[in-house]
Amino acid sequence: MTSRRTTYPSGKRPLKTLERVFSKAGIGSRTEARSWIGAGRVSVNGKVVRNPDHWVDLDRDRITLDGKPLAQREKIYILLYKPKGYLTTYHDPEGRPTVYDLLADVDRWVIPVGRLDQDTSGLLLLTNDTQFAEGIANPDRKVPKTYLVKASTRLSDDQLRQLREGVILSDGPTRPAVVTRLRDSARYTFIEVTIEEGRNRQVRRMLEAVGSKVLKLVRTSIGPLAIGGLTIGGWRRLTGPEVRALEGGRPPKAVRG
Repeated sequence: MTSRRTTYPSGKRPLKTLERVFSKAGIGSRTEARSWIGAGRVSVNGKVVRNPDHWVDLDRDRITLDGKPLAQREKIYILLYKPKGYLTTYHDPEGRPTVYDLLADVDRWVIPVGRLDQDTSGLLLLTNDTQFAEGIANPDRKVPKTYLVKASTRLSDDQLRQLREGVILSDGPTRPAVVTRLRDSARYTFIEVTIEEGRNRQVRRMLEAVGSKVLKLVRTSIGPLAIGGLTIGGWRRLTGPEVRALEGGRPPKAVRG
């Protein structure tokens, strides 16, 4: 077994750990890569390497899986309308449905760009382009995400003002948000919320911070992409212009799903 390296390599050569080579190439997840490496299926320059943290030089080293050289997979970008009740994970120990159950026709490994919790429906991006995923999920990019919210109470103008200006959460204050009152019923208020952050359960926690709760939450747009005619549980590939629009950070809803 190859000994574990404990120091981070220096220099500017394209060095990556062996497990990350697989995810970066869009071949499989890092968990899958660790399994393949541990099983002795991966070789570097003709020698079996069982250490997933082994450093490799992408320009010089020859990496094979089951004796076949790694080939960069075609990049794929998917827009999914996630239903409520599905988990944004590859496998659930409890056997609950996951978004991957809806992607049986996708012939390559993809990862979700950010997450939607089990009780939230709406748009979810998935891709095998890890650099693209990291860029879109980076809060510094400020990619806007818009949600339709059914609140558990009627919300006052002051509560909406607080949401717009920012509220204090356990992990710090939120950035200003775009909040629009859509309508009020006898007991509930329906609003549209656009945020440029991606904290865990952020919209739900924002409503709790102003004394209400979320009864229903649907993500209707990510950057320039909107639901359009996409049906619940359905998915489609993004077009080249849509991918470029996301990377360019244009305003939401400029491109319809």
